[in-house]
Amino acid sequence: MLVIGLIKEGKVPADNRVALTPGQCKWINKDGHLKVVVQSSANRCFTDQEYKRAGIEVVEDLCDCDVLLGIKEVPVDMLIENKMYLFFSHTKKAQAYNQKLFHAMMDKNISLLDYECLEHDDGQRIIGFGFFAGVVGAHNGMMVYGKRCGLYNLGRVFEVKDYRELIHTYFGLKVPNIKIAVTGSGRVAHGIVEVMNLMGITEVEPDEYLEKKFSYPVYVQLKGQDLYTHKELKTYKREHFHEHPEEYRSRFLPYTHCTDILMNGIYWEKTMPRLFEKEDIGDNFKIQVISDITDDAMGSVPVNLGDQSIVDPVYGVDKKSFEKRKPFLTEHIDVIAVGNLPNELPRDASRYFGEQLLKFVLPELAKGGNEITNGAIMLKDGKLTDRFSYLNDYAKH
Repeated sequence: MLVIGLIKEGKVPADNRVALTPGQCKWINKDGHLKVVVQSSANRCFTDQEYKRAGIEVVEDLCDCDVLLGIKEVPVDMLIENKMYLFFSHTKKAQAYNQKLFHAMMDKNISLLDYECLEHDDGQRIIGFGFFAGVVGAHNGMMVYGKRCGLYNLGRVFEVKDYRELIHTYFGLKVPNIKIAVTGSGRVAHGIVEVMNLMGITEVEPDEYLEKKFSYPVYVQLKGQDLYTHKELKTYKREHFHEHPEEYRSRFLPYTHCTDILMNGIYWEKTMPRLFEKEDIGDNFKIQVISDITDDAMGSVPVNLGDQSIVDPVYGVDKKSFEKRKPFLTEHIDVIAVGNLPNELPRDASRYFGEQLLKFVLPELAKGGNEITNGAIMLKDGKLTDRFSYLNDYAKH
């Protein structure tokens, strides 16, 4: 029997999400092929008592477990040697700030399966918190616009009990006749669109959005072919774009001339074109609020000047100096940039995440792994696997 340990999150500030809920652990333990035990934690969105009530053993020491599940990076001093870990390591792109962690896992003969590397055969990610990042990011964008224009009032997401209660706060909300651009087609965008629909905001096609005025609030969802085009061929092919993004340019600029709120949910890397550049921000630039949900500082949104906190998520950006200013002033662009948005709905986000683990990952690990799970293993017994050999220099001490 494979014994799974749910680790206490050690990164500071502590993350309140968890990979499996008490109910999911109870269901797993009934199966007989897997057993889950939980490390005691004071910060988790589900308490130790909730796990105990579900019949789950709560312990301090996880040394007897075979596989350890977490969410964020595990501090070096909390790593247990010779174990298999599953968490978001943020090392896939050779991130310098986590190189010490990567080396420590190698030294301790640890096997690392990174959630971010779990992919279908077409490259689509299998597991993540993106949907709830989209939900919270969309809410925050609408909240900031309401505060900026003074026409309606939305509270904070973390002040409600759960997603169901959040939905009730949208009943009776009267949104003014604004235009909202939603970028992306993945889980983040799905979460944004969910909130748009719950708020009664109508979806329109890109050409209508650019050309028409509406007597009601509308949004447009812009996907890859709407956002990028090949510089010479004037075409868009998804696979080619991801292989050669430097050959493409952005098609987003016309939308900056008629958009009030940008909800940004696209994946971005340094070689990809930005949605717009700072020099594009002039008299015709109409965007007042940007919720940069994918949150790449100076990335696809060049006025993302860095992370804010859940408690204080928004800042203004001066349109000429591009320096941080106070938010909610008409002469500035308000930017919401928060890296841990799903923590505002931790119980719902954890439940959603655990369901994906139960579908795609844990049953396969119990059987010894399959193509998907094996393909996400970055380290095997402390050694770099073939798929991630491009990290050879990163892995050198």
